[in-house]
Amino acid sequence: MSTVAILPVKSFGAAKQRLSGALGAGSREALAQAMFSDVLATLRRVPELDEVAVVTRDPAASSAALGKRVRVLRDTENAGQSQAASIGTRHALASGFDRALLVPGDTPLLDRRELAWLLRRALAVAIVPDRHLTGTNALLLSPPDAIVPSFGPGSLARHTAAAEAAGLHYSVEKLPSLMLDVDTPEDLAAVTSALARHRGLAPSTRGALRQLDRSKARASTTTDRSAQARASA
Repeated sequence: MSTVAILPVKSFGAAKQRLSGALGAGSREALAQAMFSDVLATLRRVPELDEVAVVTRDPAASSAALGKRVRVLRDTENAGQSQAASIGTRHALASGFDRALLVPGDTPLLDRRELAWLLRRALAVAIVPDRHLTGTNALLLSPPDAIVPSFGPGSLARHTAAAEAAGLHYSVEKLPSLMLDVDTPEDLAAVTSALARHRGLAPSTRGALRQLDRSKARASTTTDRSAQARASA
């Protein structure tokens, strides 16, 4: 059964606005790019995937996506994850793929073994929820237009309702490595904690977080020295 993974990617510079209270613009951009790199690297290593379609208008994402079994689809709409997923779905149908896996670029803990297990599931619709069990982090659709993706808050209920309305066999699959996306400072803390427990996971994201820690340490040192200088003046 031929399968394409559809990976929508926003502009890295505009990504992760909900982290703006904790990270500056440059740090958010670097983190978004690192997470995308880790997700793409994992997808490349999944033999059950025949192609990875990256939907983006970001030049850096397009450059990173060059290589075997990876195709770049230009996001002409730039209107959000659901619309980008639709671009990927149209490509999947036009290219004759039997099914499509919709996966986000901010799940750096993605495990190829869990993904391979999911791809062996003979379902019309497989839904991977977020860790709060309200949103959707991934969809496996057979055929690629089995249901219309509708990501965002409350999407788990929308996707299950859509599958039921269409009379399709579906399942909600709680895959740990796909349930943790990074939208909030709490999510970022959870990813950081997971990386501390598991060596070797998400090397690009790990490097970005390490650089962030060094930047914070330098800023703290500079602040302390300034305070000391003022106190001794």
